[in-house]
Amino acid sequence: MPELLVPASSLEVLKIAVIYGADAVYIGGEAFSLRAKAHNFSDAEMREGIRFAHERGVKVYVTVNIIAHNEDLQTLDPYLLELQDIKPDALLVADPGVFMRCRKLCPQIPIHISTQANNVNWETFLFWHSLGAERVVCGRELSLQEIQEIRAHIPDDLEIEAFVHGAMCISYSGRCLLSNFLAGRDANRGECSHPCRWKYSIVEETRPGQYMPVYENERGTFIFNSKDLCMVEHIPDMIHAGIDSLKIEGRMKTALYVATVARTYRKALDDLKAGRAVYESNMDWYREEIRDCTYRDFTTGFFYGKPGTDAQVYGSNTYIRNFIYLGWVREILEIDHKQYVVIEQKNKFSVGDRIEIMKPDGRDISVTVEEIRDEDMMEMESAPHPLQKLYIRLSGDAETYDILRTQESDGLRT
Repeated sequence: MPELLVPASSLEVLKIAVIYGADAVYIGGEAFSLRAKAHNFSDAEMREGIRFAHERGVKVYVTVNIIAHNEDLQTLDPYLLELQDIKPDALLVADPGVFMRCRKLCPQIPIHISTQANNVNWETFLFWHSLGAERVVCGRELSLQEIQEIRAHIPDDLEIEAFVHGAMCISYSGRCLLSNFLAGRDANRGECSHPCRWKYSIVEETRPGQYMPVYENERGTFIFNSKDLCMVEHIPDMIHAGIDSLKIEGRMKTALYVATVARTYRKALDDLKAGRAVYESNMDWYREEIRDCTYRDFTTGFFYGKPGTDAQVYGSNTYIRNFIYLGWVREILEIDHKQYVVIEQKNKFSVGDRIEIMKPDGRDISVTVEEIRDEDMMEMESAPHPLQKLYIRLSGDAETYDILRTQESDGLRT
């Protein structure tokens, strides 16, 4: 079975990713990562995350995948020396100059080549292998047939990683200039403002200031917007193509999103290991579960060839959200012969609400909120303030790392 590689935006999400089925987690430090707006990891958090993951047999990869400018090189070496001391399981790199510094300063840490390096042919894979890379991430423009051809031309010890789920960038392997031009934020240095998700109108050159909307749906036109990739129904084809690591996109996503997607793909892989018939018999469960987290409409991207009119990759920017994240169980306490779960609250809920306990093993248990108390153990009827530490009594049993969620009232947000 291929590795299941899951993103984490913070130490909290890393722990959730590990518990909910990841074989490996990829994270960003406080510099040189393509998700500058994510929380990212301090030195101490990175060490704690790697310790937590390694104790459970899970690997941690650190992204150092910006396209570096001269000024970036000034602080690169001290950061790489820090990583050499921290010892993640691999560094994810896109820039050849950064690659060479990694080889010199972190010789014991394996290097994986990011999709940002435009890896779309077997000669490119061989080039990186000749320099010492142990894994190359496919460009998202590749079909499964092309990946299979690459596998046939490269050594067995060079691993292939490919995205299996998540947001799709409309630019070639993510090399986009829109954000830099429109918002002054360089996507290739981790600061993308996602202008492909914005709403656009048409202006005719002789009539400046007259904006003419083009409606694709009732919410407007989103001419650069891509559907989300989802390959949970096609994992056998990805394995047949020779892919070693299935990568989930989402280093800006919540713990609920990461847990939902990781749990679904984990079960799909485990079912497939038990037998093709087991995997196919649970297909409805995978589809239902994957739609329980925030998502756009789904596509198979370029894996089965270039999308045409029957497989259009553009849609609205509307997220579909079936559940709201309330928090994850940090500990279980018994107070006055009553069991309380301790969470850091993420969204509002109230006494009497029906919510769900989402468990790593695939079970979802409906329970009632019987009691809410604040940090001082004062009773509350509702919990409207995010990030508040709460003690909650539920009508069913919860365990540490279970996620609490509630049904979204309308299922839609933009």
